[in-house]
Amino acid sequence: MTINEVETALAAAKSNVGSLLLAAPEDQWFDRKSILLEPRDLAPAIVAFANAEGGTIVIGLHNGKVQGVAAHRRKLNDFRQVPVDFTSPPVRTRFVEVECINSDGHVDHLLVVRIEPSEVVHETQKGDCFLRIGDESRKLNFNQRQELHFDKGQSQYDGFEAEGITMSDLDAKLLIQYKRVTGASSTPQSLLSARSLLTRKGKITNAGYLLFGKTPQISHPQAYIRVIRYLTTERGAGATLAVEDGADVRTEGPIPLAIQQASKAIDKLIPKRRSLGESGTFESHSIVPRDAWLEGLVNAVVHRSYSLAGDHIRVEIFPNRVEIESPGRFPGLANPQRPLEISRFARNPRIARVCADLRIGQELGEGIRRIFAEMRRVGLTDPVYKQTAGSVRLILVDMQRLDPRIAAKLPQGSQRVLDVLRSAGSPLGTGEIAEALGLSRPATKTRLKALEDLRLIRWNGKSPNDPRAVWSLPQDDQFLER
Repeated sequence: MTINEVETALAAAKSNVGSLLLAAPEDQWFDRKSILLEPRDLAPAIVAFANAEGGTIVIGLHNGKVQGVAAHRRKLNDFRQVPVDFTSPPVRTRFVEVECINSDGHVDHLLVVRIEPSEVVHETQKGDCFLRIGDESRKLNFNQRQELHFDKGQSQYDGFEAEGITMSDLDAKLLIQYKRVTGASSTPQSLLSARSLLTRKGKITNAGYLLFGKTPQISHPQAYIRVIRYLTTERGAGATLAVEDGADVRTEGPIPLAIQQASKAIDKLIPKRRSLGESGTFESHSIVPRDAWLEGLVNAVVHRSYSLAGDHIRVEIFPNRVEIESPGRFPGLANPQRPLEISRFARNPRIARVCADLRIGQELGEGIRRIFAEMRRVGLTDPVYKQTAGSVRLILVDMQRLDPRIAAKLPQGSQRVLDVLRSAGSPLGTGEIAEALGLSRPATKTRLKALEDLRLIRWNGKSPNDPRAVWSLPQDDQFLER
């Protein structure tokens, strides 16, 4: 994470600015460019940041050296004109010069380019569209670009003005803490402006209010987290509703505090067992790793659709699993059937960036990989994502992965068949499993037959060609008897 490193470097003494910026790794929000770069070649990076979450480009750093810009001052105006001359529509960009000492020991300057996240899709003068993903400005193909247009139409909400909200409605203590964490020396208003939490007219955005408001639920009543624990592995309904008495907790307030309170509630309610820890002694551990469910919670809060009224984030705790459901579908660039291949795209870029500042979780894509890594680290089956018409659900199951010796006898990807059936919670047909896996029917049938031969799943049908035949896990046969 380099956001705070970059801000700290830019505010440092001129003798240290260059070395600190060279030490900061390039990432989602930061890029370095040589002063020898042709101005038109700056356009892809500007477009990529604008299409993602905004960011900072520093010109005058290259190959481990502080070049500075003094020797090429005639190019500076050309760089300043790039957002107008080489991007379409023009990208909102601010240019600032920061004093430094170059590698020759002379007083010099660096050109700092600050790009705001945009509500529209930008392209270069050549018609190419780029998106910042990690430390790359990645060129999008036609389909990816079409999906980005769709997602941008949904991602404007966190940048809209929070009507009627002023600085007095924000939590002063949270702002002071945020200022301390970022190392900023500016006023709270300037810091909010630097993170695009103020509109161009100086009004507080929805993101600013959700992050730092004293009571953001006044205007966003759906922006809360509900933590529920069930007594059985099924939710039940009506008279059979299995919610444990006193185990239904609602957490509100600004996003950082809501996440903190919800994580405490989950810690208290999640089932635990004693097992041998790394210290060599028996320790208490939750049924799924804390880092896995915490990352899932943070992702749900950061990437939910706040424009959807009437729904909230739910963390449901069962004796054998944790399910986290968040309003809003995955961005169009993401395929929930292949979560480890998801490219980063934030529905709420301003919220995502501030949470990154505050070290709250990882980001979409990076966070998902961490969830998988944590579950695999303790030998549990992979997380499963299910997407409905209006939400995304993450399912973390307390179930061991296949024994490596058994897995070696099976076709590659057989574990995913088991994960799909477990996440469904009921038997599925061959076509449904193939769709969930993203595989052809023949490839899916090969994996199903291999699992059936080892009695890990069961086929249930009246004849070999029964169109209503389904596959089930042995423990799911209860569904077939109903």
